[in-house]
Amino acid sequence: MRLNRTFMELYQMDCPRATERLLKMGVPEPIKGSNVDTGAVAVTVAEAVQHFITTMDAVKLDQRAVDELQPLLSDLMDSLTRLPETPNDFDPNHKVQKWLQKLNAMRAVEQIDEDDARQLYHDLDSAYAEFTRYLKRK
Repeated sequence: MRLNRTFMELYQMDCPRATERLLKMGVPEPIKGSNVDTGAVAVTVAEAVQHFITTMDAVKLDQRAVDELQPLLSDLMDSLTRLPETPNDFDPNHKVQKWLQKLNAMRAVEQIDEDDARQLYHDLDSAYAEFTRYLKRK
């Protein structure tokens, strides 16, 4: 993160929203558009389901270290943000983003405690349920 900030200062990049999204949240701006490739959307949905299941399994298997959970959540967030036509207030995105922010603020060697792990699993489970409800309405 320090290198990114140094790079941005060196080249006098003034883009506060991009800085916040990439350095603080760890994810780029969601891609929205009307030219939707159905095959690509199906692949993205499959990836999102895969990432939800993998991340939830990791929590259930007592993985607690930031460097174990953050990449999984980042992959999940990436697949969720690539879904076209999701509303700006899409709850699964907000829940995953909240946890990414928390983990990005921690050191890689740190671990979340049992209460956080339980809350993370609950948030992922409810985000997955909302995600599937959203898909059924489409």
